[in-house]
Order: sequence, then structure tokens, then C-alpha cells
Amino acid sequence: MNKALFLCLISGFFIVSCSNRSDKSDTTTFSKPNQVAVLIDDQLWNGEVGDTLRNTLAAPFLGLPQEEPVLTLNQYPAKLLEGFTSNSRNIIIVKREDKSQFRIQANEFANPQTVVHISGRSVQELLDSIHNNDSLIIAKIKESEIKVYQQWLKKDSLLDTKKIAERFGITFDVPNRYRMVMGGKRFIWLKKEITSGNLSLIMYQMPLSVLKNNKIPTRKIVSIRDSIGRIYIHGAVPRTYMMTEKAFTPYQSETTIFGKPAFETRGSWELSHDFMGGPFVNYAIVDEPNNRVLFIEGFCYAPSKKKRDLLFELEAIIRSTRFLKK
Repeated sequence: MNKALFLCLISGFFIVSCSNRSDKSDTTTFSKPNQVAVLIDDQLWNGEVGDTLRNTLAAPFLGLPQEEPVLTLNQYPAKLLEGFTSNSRNIIIVKREDKSQFRIQANEFANPQTVVHISGRSVQELLDSIHNNDSLIIAKIKESEIKVYQQWLKKDSLLDTKKIAERFGITFDVPNRYRMVMGGKRFIWLKKEITSGNLSLIMYQMPLSVLKNNKIPTRKIVSIRDSIGRIYIHGAVPRTYMMTEKAFTPYQSETTIFGKPAFETRGSWELSHDFMGGPFVNYAIVDEPNNRVLFIEGFCYAPSKKKRDLLFELEAIIRSTRFLKK
């Protein structure tokens, strides 16, 4: 009788355990974009380990007119992992323990989720692990955040991109709050109004000959976008147009869009002979089958708002670009 009772208890425990594990994987995460819950004891957070996390993961975001961090780090004691923090979309767990490890786990406590585990036997081991993997951590979290935002886009009503498909042979997921303010054969401009400002997406193309040794120098990107601004993007005051801000050199990196090589350029724009300005992210996508370089750019004007997450929305939309077969 006791043996039968024991077996029943074990079976019940197993069923509950499996159920709890399933519940965790089915739990939906919640977080604002680019927010990270850092599970770390106060002693480490207030020392060199915390300083290193802040200096690398929360370093200034490139291309913004005012300083904002790449990621927003919110610290919690490690013991709170079993609480509400396990539902965060991005988690970094830092522990000093008898083993040294670095690993990134997807959907460990909820879905979608990126969990980074960093442990070491000493402070120096923790510091080495952070320094060796900081770029990977940022890239993985950013990649995950982009995918989450794009999934949100598909749940909402999207803009009809038929005109864009006809003119440029592409489509992407754009919320229907964006409106086409200019739709010519060579240039398309979409805009969304927000409180005290707006977000814009523009598209144009250049011949493949703008490539030099399979590169497009930053100065060439600046020259092209300034010529486009002079022709198409004007201010309310006569003889004003959008141009790349001269005081700061844009940052360029290489990436891919829909499997095609692309050059990502980030910087600030300004209105000539006026005081308007803001950040931009420009993608020059090399489309060899069509003998062109397709430019898709997002820029925002929001003088009273933080701009990192606004630019993130534009980037997520651009990265949903899909080239259509002819």
C-alpha cells in the first residue's frame, strides 16, 4: 500500500513538473524594445563587473544627436530570477561560481526570449567573458528584437505596397499608419505622424556603377543622399532641403538584406538654412541581377523624444524587405 502511494506521488510530481516546464515555454514575454534584465548580485553590479557591462552593452548608440545607450540595462538581484524577471524578453545572468561558462539560450523561461549566462570563478574570469562576447551579446539581442517587432507588424493592418512593388520590385511590412507623401517613378516617400514629429521611409536606386571595388565609400553615400534631399525633401522655408549633418561623420558597416550584401550608414541629418534635424539609417542594397544599388532609408524628426527606439522601428521595417521575382 505504501509502495503504491509512493508511486502515485512520484507520478503526480512528474506530471506537475512537466506541466510547469511546458507553462514556462508557453509564457509570453513582455519588455519595451532594447530593454535587458541583468540578474546579478549588488556586489558585482556596483564593482568592476557592473562597470564593464555598462561600458560595453550600454555604450552610446552610434548616430544619434543626443546620447542614448545601445541597450537599456535594468539590474535585479540574482535571486529574483524565479520572479517576474523570468518573463523579460532579454535576460543576462551573471554569477560568480565554481565553473566558468558563457552561453546564450533561446526561450529558456518564456517565448520569445534571449537568455545570456555568464559565470566565472573570479571577477577576472567574468570580465574576460564579457569582453570576449560583448559584440555577440548585442548582436543576438538586436536580432531577436528585430524579429519580435516584425512579428508584431504582421499582426497589425499593413500598408498596401503595390506601388512600391511595381516601381522597385520589392515589398516589406509597413504599418498602415504610414502614408505615401510622394510616389514618383524614381523616388517614394512614406511618412508616419507621431506626437511632436514624424517617421519617414524613402526609397530610390542608383546604377551598379556607384560601387568601387565592391564598396561604396561613406563620402559617396553622403553625396548621393544629399543630392536626393536637394531634389525631393524640402522644408517649409524656401530653399531649404535635407542634407547630412556636416559636424559629424556617419558610421558605416556591412550587413545583408534578404540575402543581398548591403552597406548600413548611420548618422544625423539637418535641414539646410534651418534648425530641423534628427538621426537616419541608410541601407544601400547591392542588387546585381537588376544592375542597381537600391537605397532604403529611415529618418525621424522628434525633437522632444528619445530617438533610439524610433530608429529601431524604421530599421525593423527596412529589414523586412523582400525582393520579388520577375
